[in-house]
Amino acid sequence: MSQQEVHMQIMWNRLISIVEEQALTLVRTAFSTSVREAGDLSAGVFDRSGRMIAQAVTGTPGHVNTMAAAVGHFITDIGTERICPGDVYLTNDPWKGTGHLHDITVTTPVFVNEKLIGFFANTAHVVDVGGRGYGPDAREVYEEGLRIPIMKWIDRGELNHDLVNIIRNNVREDDQVVGDIHGLAASNETGRRRLLDMLNEFALDDLDNLARFIFDRTRTATMTALAAVAPGTYANTMAVDGYDETVELVVELSVTDGGIHADFTGTSPLSAFGINVPITYAQAYFTYAMLVALAPELPNNFASLEPFTVSAPSGVILNAQHPDPVSVRHVIGHFVTDLCLGAIAPALPDTIPAEGSGALWNFQASARAVTPSPDRPPVELLMFNSGGAGARPTLDGLTATAFPSGVMTMSAEATEQVGPIIIWRKEIRPASAGDGEFRGGLGQIIEIGATDGYHLEFSAMFDRVDNPARGRNGGGDGAPGKVYLDDGTPFPTKGKKTVPAERRLVLELPGGGGFGNPQNRDPLAHANDVAQGYLAQPHENPEATA
Repeated sequence: MSQQEVHMQIMWNRLISIVEEQALTLVRTAFSTSVREAGDLSAGVFDRSGRMIAQAVTGTPGHVNTMAAAVGHFITDIGTERICPGDVYLTNDPWKGTGHLHDITVTTPVFVNEKLIGFFANTAHVVDVGGRGYGPDAREVYEEGLRIPIMKWIDRGELNHDLVNIIRNNVREDDQVVGDIHGLAASNETGRRRLLDMLNEFALDDLDNLARFIFDRTRTATMTALAAVAPGTYANTMAVDGYDETVELVVELSVTDGGIHADFTGTSPLSAFGINVPITYAQAYFTYAMLVALAPELPNNFASLEPFTVSAPSGVILNAQHPDPVSVRHVIGHFVTDLCLGAIAPALPDTIPAEGSGALWNFQASARAVTPSPDRPPVELLMFNSGGAGARPTLDGLTATAFPSGVMTMSAEATEQVGPIIIWRKEIRPASAGDGEFRGGLGQIIEIGATDGYHLEFSAMFDRVDNPARGRNGGGDGAPGKVYLDDGTPFPTKGKKTVPAERRLVLELPGGGGFGNPQNRDPLAHANDVAQGYLAQPHENPEATA
């Protein structure tokens, strides 16, 4: 490696450290527990044409990979002639951002000597955007909340008080939402200042040469990784619960020397409810699947994302278009990763895991006083929860781990601090893992109730209750999920219902599928599974066989 290449690599590493600080600034300044506790965010730096140069490791694929395409929309909609020093822009448009209204994307231009050299952008999930709230019940995006087109949050250093006022008067938790937007802007500002320090230190006027170096190196590494999958066509199908009827997801992957294309023709039609997925979100989780399978250590940027493309006919659930309802697009969108991994499993038998629980089991509720009073206003509550991940070809699956979203769990204490709620139980769910030579990850049991004379208006958005995670190569399926009240009353898995003040809601999250013939499991590992309650019963023959 030449001295110049070493110099470029040092600056590349410096860029990554800058976007990591950008993301941590957002975590530290966030009002919402989903950001500061779970890391449901993304952060990155872009060149002047809107191509992502580097992203923070902190973040989710659904945010990062959609944000990678979002900055181009900001440039187009604002117009290059209206992009000025001191500006900050924002939107929550599902088709120009991350796929639903609850994510705010903020973009900040960077200037050196009055010359535009790039942008910082980030995204975070906010606790409320008005409308019906975070749930699948709406029939159009108009019902789902306030839709903010790409606008100036700050115009040449001046806060847009009119926009602030509009947002405050259209959301239930105005202090939290507006506070989070200020946190997003502050996060970008941290990145901008650190970048200017870096450019000054290295005597640079722009990012052009560095971006070219990063893209060239990344593109070469990506194409080398793609060679692990032989050119050809690979297909897979997956059944998931949907809202009121089973949804079938279908993919055909076309692998060529130039990249991988996913076509979702054959997938179930759009739902009447808000589980539909804008194709940019489906692309985000397809791209993530390919990169974690083929090049998990590769930096994420424009060049690593470019070889992966998608298509779908209009009218299918993975290609929602305005004004289709999309509020909980993650419920179906998160399954795209396992769907696409399953397609290439025959080509990578020693890499691809069994299916996992997939979609997050988000707890979204409005805590409302049984006897309303000004002293007891409604409180919006949000907590992310995860079931078990699928077993890997050489390792057990991870328990209560969010794959593919990657969000962190929210502690009971942090959630209870937000409002009148008690988390009575949060524990590993016994016998929920799929059996196998390597067993799946376990789900968890969570029991939640309101306190202080409140009840919960709860938005259910759960899946893998009727269609559990499938094992691979002879492994068993994971346990399906269950939802009920503490007196045994069944509770719906989709839609808004009330949890009475005297009752608690019990969530039994699904487990991950197992990998390989259970008879080939190490006897000591199997004995421990039974002793710990990870599996329901011993194998008929726990001795390993050929």
